[in-house]
Amino acid sequence: MPLDEIELEADDKMSKAVDHLKKEFRGIRTGRASPGLVESIRVKVPSYGDQPMDLKSLATISIPDPTMLLLKPFDPSTLKDIERALQESDLGINPQTDGKVIRLPVPPLSGERRNQIVAQIKKLAEAQRVALRNIRREAIQQIDAEKKSGDLPEDEAKRGAESIDKLIKQYEAQVDEAVAAKTREVQQV
Repeated sequence: MPLDEIELEADDKMSKAVDHLKKEFRGIRTGRASPGLVESIRVKVPSYGDQPMDLKSLATISIPDPTMLLLKPFDPSTLKDIERALQESDLGINPQTDGKVIRLPVPPLSGERRNQIVAQIKKLAEAQRVALRNIRREAIQQIDAEKKSGDLPEDEAKRGAESIDKLIKQYEAQVDEAVAAKTREVQQV
């Protein structure tokens, strides 16, 4: 495999790892209402088959004020299923139903809960850092294999390894930025 392809593949995988982390961060509660808190909650609707569906595909999610989420199911018959999924989720928010819509009051976070969330953020980030290092290791192994087979001169292999190292530093910096931003968001009272 040519060096450019190895670099492109590593870049693509690292980009996906960082995007995955940012997507996970959107689902973390910060004390403010955000559609990201609930849109990926899986809801099992027996009348739609056994396959769980994302909440965002079953209801509109709006924010009438900064501490309230309003869910309006597209199909009123799914209201109870959505309510059950919200109660079973680890959000710690009790849904209030009036027959047509579900209101989710987002209470302010306690200091202890904020610290737990920051720890969760750091744990998620570390998992992605490990994924980035694994991608780097795979790319370096591919470069070494190309070098051993004689398809890649040694100076090119060294340049490729340096390029992969620059890539991982760039993506680790993005992870650090995302962690810092989410931590600031959680710590704001």
